[in-house]
This record gives sequence, structure tokens and C-alpha cells, in this order.
Amino acid sequence: MLHEKLKNYNLILASGSPRRQAFFETLGLNFEIRLKPIVEEYPPRLTHFEISDYLAQLKALPFKNELKDNDILITSDTIVWHNKQALGKPRNDIEAFQMIKSMSNTTHEVITSVCFTTKTFEKTLNAVTKVTFKALSDEEIHYYIKTCKPFDKAGAYGIQEWIGIIGVTKIEGSYFNVMGLPTHIVYKTLSDIVNVNQNEL
Repeated sequence: MLHEKLKNYNLILASGSPRRQAFFETLGLNFEIRLKPIVEEYPPRLTHFEISDYLAQLKALPFKNELKDNDILITSDTIVWHNKQALGKPRNDIEAFQMIKSMSNTTHEVITSVCFTTKTFEKTLNAVTKVTFKALSDEEIHYYIKTCKPFDKAGAYGIQEWIGIIGVTKIEGSYFNVMGLPTHIVYKTLSDIVNVNQNEL
């Protein structure tokens, strides 16, 4: 299994997200959490997955000069793309309400980019999932914001939380991507990295 193949590597997850950390644990991977503060800003010319790709790579920059030969650094970023604009994390109740209200009775895209960085290479991949909400009432939206306080989530919602349970009517793509990490991409890419390195020996 993958954790056995990775036993000679040091896997570094640069994310404070409890959900991403839980995914790595569920995958059975041994990893350390290493965090460095960055300002999550991107050039206004970027759109769609270009934004999350850029931010995932930006999060890797502060680590590059300290990576050792057997380190694999994983950084990621999730955005919600709706009405040709990126919805990030809401700063307050008003922004959260506006974001969720705008997605009511429509389909939006959740995009997560994952950047894999070692001492010798960097690779960035992304996944796009389409999510459709039913028509949400103002009462439902206010209740969700008050009880779940989704201020740490892109687009102001977690699909695994109350609003997702009662509101999501259709999903096209990876469910786990909407939660913040396309686990199938992480698993396959780490396997590929190990296999390539073994073939080079």
C-alpha cells in the first residue's frame, strides 16, 4: 500500500485545515504538519483554476529553500467559482449570506488545486466539481450561518454540514474535492512520484 511505498519519504502537509489533515489520516499516510503564513492574493487577470493553482503554488514558496532530498511538500487551495468570479472565505455574516444566496437554485463549481513540491520538481493538479443547490430560503441560510459559522470555508459552506445535507440536489465530480481535497489525485500523484523515483534507481 501507499504508506509502505512512502516509508522512505517525509510527507509534509502545509495546511491548517482539520478536514485536509483528516483526509491524510484516513488515507493511512504518515505526515507532519508544517505551516508558514502567506498573504493569499492573486493577480486579477487570473480566472477559474488559474487562481487556485497560483495560490497552491504560492503556499509552497516559503518552504522551497528548506526541503530535503526525501521531503514531499503538499499545499492546496480551494475556491468556489460562480458567476465568473471566485468566492473565497467570507469575512462576516453579511458576506456569508450573500455568497450562499447567490448560489441558491443554481449550479456552481468548486475547484481545488494541489501542489506537490520536492527539492527537484513541482507539479500542480486540480479538480473541478459542479454542485447544484435547491432554492434556499433566507431563513435556512441564516440558520446555517448562525449554527455552523462557515467563515473558514470557500463559498461560505461545507457540503458535509447542514446546508449541504438539506440543500445540495446534484453533484458532478469528486465529493471530497468539495470538502477541500481531491483525495484521488493526492493518492495517485504520490504513487506516481514514488514509482518514478524507484525506476530512476
